[in-house]
Amino acid sequence: MKSQVLIRPLKPEDLEAIVEIDQKILGTRRLDFYAKKISKNSKKQNTIALVAEVEGKVVGFILGAISGWEFGVPSSFGWIDTVGVDPEFQGQGIGTFLFKNIVKEFSKLGIKRIYTLVSWDDWDLLAFFKKMGFRRGELINLEYEIKDSFLDTQDTP
Repeated sequence: MKSQVLIRPLKPEDLEAIVEIDQKILGTRRLDFYAKKISKNSKKQNTIALVAEVEGKVVGFILGAISGWEFGVPSSFGWIDTVGVDPEFQGQGIGTFLFKNIVKEFSKLGIKRIYTLVSWDDWDLLAFFKKMGFRRGELINLEYEIKDSFLDTQDTP
């Protein structure tokens, strides 16, 4: 990459840039989703939200949080919630740079382990996290789809 990449804390005014990047990646505009997420994160002290800037333009972001004693994990851990890099800037090391910076921030807070969730079909994101050194963890993601027919049944032992 020719231009200097600056990693800095996310500011509320970065919302539109993040929404645009996400829309380029997913094809859906999720303004309310990110407005709530950024607002919620700005009020918590256990969150880390960073953006990557090139020549004053936000070209990537990573959102994380610190959790503890959840899901049977017996200590505090870092959680990477969302990461996105503008498709025009992908393949230039920006995602890696964002990841390294969030790891530094987690490390300053005493975090030794980081978790994330990735869709099984998102091969690019799986490859990214594998390149960063992630491996399949011991936790298994379970999901349950609520069906209307189930709700109509009587509960009797």
